[in-house]
Amino acid sequence: MRFDLQTIASWITPNSRVLDLGCGAGELLKHLQDKKNVTGTGIEVDAEKASQGIISGVNIIHGDIHEEIRDYQDQTFDYVILSQTLQQVFKPALLLHEMLRVGHKGVVSFPNFSHYRNRLFFFFRGRAPMSKELPYAWFDTPNIRVVPIKDFRHFCSIFGFKILQETAISTYYHDEHGRTVRFLPNLLATYGIYLLTKEAPG
Repeated sequence: MRFDLQTIASWITPNSRVLDLGCGAGELLKHLQDKKNVTGTGIEVDAEKASQGIISGVNIIHGDIHEEIRDYQDQTFDYVILSQTLQQVFKPALLLHEMLRVGHKGVVSFPNFSHYRNRLFFFFRGRAPMSKELPYAWFDTPNIRVVPIKDFRHFCSIFGFKILQETAISTYYHDEHGRTVRFLPNLLATYGIYLLTKEAPG
């Protein structure tokens, strides 16, 4: 399993209820079901990936995360996960509010656009950065958001999302190995991972 998903899995309490938005073929949910006795549901827009997950024994709904999440009542889940999808979301604040409406806690991960390799790529080549983590050209990328770690923290403070836990990691795209980055994470980490809840009313 990918290193970033291993990190997320380590934060999930056994026997909890989990909703995974944009779950792909359900690799994380399958792991959580098998290793932590989690009751999991995934939502995936790609029909082929959803079918693969269902065949492997994961409960997956084929549909759009923005529409399907509205069908759930408040606090249905213990955790709602949005893994490496935030950069493709049109209204990220609205989706995170929905995540924290239907779940007690939210887990958000994203590729760190301010990683030094992206900066060097742009500086020396004068072109939009491309890498294994960001493999798309500017004209065909599904990524519509540029999300540095530093900016995500600021985003959370503006919209009232309380950061319970955060980690920055360095790992190659879809690699099972990696390391935690504690020094200059905004520059040196390839991914940021956050555990969120709502700010208490002031």
